[in-house]
Amino acid sequence: MTAISPLETVHKKGLFGDHHKKNENDLLKISEVKDLTIVQVVQYKRSKINLNSIQIDGLDFPLQSPKVSSNKETRILWSAPNTWLVISRKERIIKTVKEKCNSDNFAITDISHSRAIIQIKGFQAKDLLKKGCPLNFNELGNNNCAGTVFHGINIVIDFVDKDPDTFNLLTLRSFGESFYHHITDAALEFGYVGV
Repeated sequence: MTAISPLETVHKKGLFGDHHKKNENDLLKISEVKDLTIVQVVQYKRSKINLNSIQIDGLDFPLQSPKVSSNKETRILWSAPNTWLVISRKERIIKTVKEKCNSDNFAITDISHSRAIIQIKGFQAKDLLKKGCPLNFNELGNNNCAGTVFHGINIVIDFVDKDPDTFNLLTLRSFGESFYHHITDAALEFGYVGV
């Protein structure tokens, strides 16, 4: 059985909005990010485990907001006190997390199929997000994350790269279509490429 991505029938490829007489390389790129495993890890209050002794895919758990630990295939986002999101392209990441974080000290939940992920890439990505999000993007840097809203939809913003600005935006799967339409509508002013 093949999983259907949240935006399978919604995401469109091509040029949209005010793209005329603009270099395509300078336009925003909007795509759906697929085939990621997302694991929520919560450390129990009664846990005596020192987090400095645990690494997932060679990465430490970030201990404060808005930090993200990352390598080429895995990112660990600080989500809340004693709560993280492990996002990875590795197939066996859930097994790795369960081996490192035992069930006596941690609650581990695979939330991969409950999220839609949209990636926005380009020098105007922050301007697009400012249209519907109250977050102060001047304080958000590379490898930072934040929980916020975009036009009333709860999202997690993961600042993936700086050159050009690249954001992964996570929302509940059930809001994926509405969120996608809000993002693409806000991008029309700049012109964008659906990738």
